[in-house]
Amino acid sequence: MTIRVIGGGLAGPEAALTAARLGCQVDLYEMRAIVNGQPRLTPAHQTTEFGELVCSNSLKSESPNTAPWLLKQEMRRGACALLRLADECAVPAGHALAVDRVEFSRRIAEAIAAEPRIRVIREEVTRLDDDVLTIVATGPLTSGALSREIQRITGSEHLAFYDSISPIVDAESIDMERVYFAARWDKGTADYINCPMNREEYERFLDALLLAEAAESKEWEQLDYFEGCLPIEVLARRGRDTLRFGPMKPVGLRDPRTGQRPWAVVQLRKENLRADSYNLVGFQNHLKWGDQARVLRMIPGLENAKFLRYGQIHRNTYICAPALLNEHLALKSGERILFAGQLSGVEGYTESIATGLLAGIYAAALTQGRAPVPVPRGTALGSLVHYITHADAKSFQPANITFDLLEPLEEEVRRKVRDKKERHRLQCERALAVFDAWWSAVAQSHAELRA
Repeated sequence: MTIRVIGGGLAGPEAALTAARLGCQVDLYEMRAIVNGQPRLTPAHQTTEFGELVCSNSLKSESPNTAPWLLKQEMRRGACALLRLADECAVPAGHALAVDRVEFSRRIAEAIAAEPRIRVIREEVTRLDDDVLTIVATGPLTSGALSREIQRITGSEHLAFYDSISPIVDAESIDMERVYFAARWDKGTADYINCPMNREEYERFLDALLLAEAAESKEWEQLDYFEGCLPIEVLARRGRDTLRFGPMKPVGLRDPRTGQRPWAVVQLRKENLRADSYNLVGFQNHLKWGDQARVLRMIPGLENAKFLRYGQIHRNTYICAPALLNEHLALKSGERILFAGQLSGVEGYTESIATGLLAGIYAAALTQGRAPVPVPRGTALGSLVHYITHADAKSFQPANITFDLLEPLEEEVRRKVRDKKERHRLQCERALAVFDAWWSAVAQSHAELRA
């Protein structure tokens, strides 16, 4: 039996590689393609490559005993293909895992090409059939035709929010005399460029930002942004100090040249191993390009910045997973159609890859006539799936992995352990033990994992 995987972003390739590793034949569909010598793209993608990272190039924290670290540790123990590739093409990013996005896509393509059980089909899928085992991982930019088809089979309206992309600048255009390298609280290596502002510089920047004109403002008047990824101009309108407590937070970023903490800081993170370009961390926006250039060049060190990519906005689409999906990511109304990635209601690169890993495992079990064994609630992976399948459907919004999603410690332990870091360490220790037990049981069901 062949598994059909739709989507060549992050969740789709992970699901395809996982299912193939478990002995399944996979047809991997991707609508982005070269047609008559011209690329057919989405409004946000710039290439037809697998695993293109549209926004940031960061897969979040690698600091031990944080929620993102725990999720990645479980994925590594579960032999996650894309996370292994991310580790192999990591770029220095302090205590975060960031990748060279071009190299990352190249390695994903190589892994797929090297897998004889995967057949790549470059065409749009517009029909979902219950008689074909399918993993839908088309991401936040699911085509209109497929969106309508999902609406048809689910009988449910899509939910949508809007997500923004951060600008990227040419490294040679940064005035290194005005900036400094540092990691927040000196955690990890000092890989971030920090552009410090005094109070006067910050106030001027904020005034200019508030006056900047939004791109296509009439078309996007009814924006429904995801709260965890707000454009800087939206944050600025919430109060004059909002940015200083958000993406421009100076806490833990003492300027080594003065010994003082700046009033505000803009951080730049490497885009690739060559360090020839940097993205403005947390500076997603939806401003006209001319206004972007004018306002962002007010940042110390970026006065002559050459922008390789401006910030922009694109639509993110996701299903109402609590109403539609069971614990192995399949439709409650038809268990031969599974969902993974951001379309399933998770938010973030790592979370998308994680659901692709699970969908590949679950689909492989279904091809062998076995009921999938869902990952336990006591793990980070299980907590993420539990959230998207059990949240209040009326107020459901996509989520990143956080400790709020994990099962709390027992009341007796909470009374004894007051330190939050120690509690988190204990939660991580418990989750990894639960994951190892589940993974051992999964391996017993798959000869390929026992080998």
